[in-house]
This record gives sequence, structure tokens and C-alpha cells, in this order.
Amino acid sequence: MAVQRTEEQHPDAVGIDAQAPEIVLQRLADGQVAAAAAVRQAIPDIARAAARAAELVSSGGRLAYAGAGSSGLMALADALELPGTFGIAREQIVVLIAGGPGALSDLAGAPEDDRDDAARSVRQADIGVGDCLIAVSASGSTPYAVGALAEARSRGAATIAIANNADTPLLQSADIGILLATPPELIAGSTRMGAGTAQKIALNMLSSLMAIRLGHVHDGFMVNLHADNAKLKARAARIVSAVANCGAEDAERLLNEAGGSVKHAVLLAAGATDGEAAHEMLEATGGLLRPALSMLEEGGIDRKHGT
Repeated sequence: MAVQRTEEQHPDAVGIDAQAPEIVLQRLADGQVAAAAAVRQAIPDIARAAARAAELVSSGGRLAYAGAGSSGLMALADALELPGTFGIAREQIVVLIAGGPGALSDLAGAPEDDRDDAARSVRQADIGVGDCLIAVSASGSTPYAVGALAEARSRGAATIAIANNADTPLLQSADIGILLATPPELIAGSTRMGAGTAQKIALNMLSSLMAIRLGHVHDGFMVNLHADNAKLKARAARIVSAVANCGAEDAERLLNEAGGSVKHAVLLAAGATDGEAAHEMLEATGGLLRPALSMLEEGGIDRKHGT
């Protein structure tokens, strides 16, 4: 059986344990840069995956992540950020990690070999038609990730695979396969390094593009954020001020009037007569702020009734 690329020895690793600390760190940094660069080759597939995920989430489906070890942690990090950053409903996000919650304190290796547990977790989460599962595995053959994807697909869910080795079971069995062809690790097989970096970048890109397609980003601002602490409340006010071109006090007042919704506050600043009118405009545009603002600018609505 051929050695997978992620398990190969990196040519710059020869003698690394005898090098000066600065040289070691420079080589490690170079490895990270090379891993990040590998993501660019996968952009077309990431775009396809984001479009599919956005389609299903916008229809009320769930976005599930599945992985083991460091790949599972990369998936977990991306998933947990989505409700706060983009306002995606928490019940629409599912995280399946080998070893369950215990993996967050003891990232044992054995659970990643349990394909049956992965399938069972998919069934327990009732992932199926209308949902989308993203399975992540550096090797592309981790039984937990492969098992989760196979079970989700058999139940009618859309499937996306992210792996760092080509021609692997995970990529071959997914609806959309994303190959991150990272070079061998400076520490052979330590995929928390280059492979993990590329996975993190790809997941960030996928979910961010999904959020943009869902209308949760406007001019680079997260206009659907869930402001549940002081920092995010201040950020929400700055976003309203910037997008609506109004003062800080007006932005805070409009946010209060809009129940904390940035989109609604921006529309109120732009001329919507009340929250109901703003809500109806967003309903009419599928939650997209830009066309809703255009409706106001063009005078194409009755500002008293939002029609």
C-alpha cells in the first residue's frame, strides 16, 4: 500500500532536530505557508460546496460536521462560530466528533476507527433529506469520517468531503469532494499542522461564502450577527452606523427599536417606517439587505405597509 502524502517525510525535515531553534521555526512557518497556498487549487470545489450548503440551510435544512482528531477540532471550531457570527440558528448546526464530548478533554485515537459509532451518531441526529454533512479527514480514509458520510448519504443528505490526500474513500464517495493537496508535514503525519491549517482555511472560506450567499454579509460587515455580549453589541452599532451612514447614538437607538437586528436597524435608518415594514422587505428579498435597500431608494414600496 502506497504511503499517503500526509505520512511522507518532508525533505526539509532531515536533520531538523539538530538545527538552531530559529531555523526550525522558519521551516515550520514555511510549511504553514505552503499548506495555506494549497487551498487555492480547491477554490472551484469550495465554491460548489458553499452554494449547496447555502441552498439547503436557506430552506431550513441543517449543516452537520463530522470528523475525528485534529480534523474534528477544525470542524468543531468552524461550526460553533456560525450562530454568533452569522446568526444561523443553533438548531441548524450539528457537530459529530469521534469520541463525543469527551474528545474535548481527551482526544484519544481509538474512536476515530469506530465507523459504526459514526453511523449511529448520524442516525441519532436524524440527518437526512434536506440536510448537508461535511466530513473532514486529512488522510481521507478515517473510518469515523467515512462512516458518517456514508450513513448521511444513504439517508438522503447532501455530502461534502474535505481531505488532504487524493483518490481516497472520503473524496470518492461524497457529492462534492474538496482536495487540499498540502505537502508532507515537517513532522511526518502530524496533520494538526499543515493539513489542519489548510482545513481551517477551507472551512472558513466555505462557511463564509455560504453566509454571503445567505445574505448575512453586506460590504464585508456581518449584518446578521447575534450580539449577546458587550463587544458584539458595540460591533452591531458600528455596523449600523457604517452601512446606514448615521451617528453612533442613532445607530444604538435604531438597534434597540429593531430588537437588536442589524438588518432591520439599517432599513429603519434608510426610511422603513417601522420594524414590520423592514421585516416584510427582508421577507420579500430572501433576507438580502442590498435589494431591500434598493427598494427603499427606488421608492418601490409603500413605506407605511412595506409593500
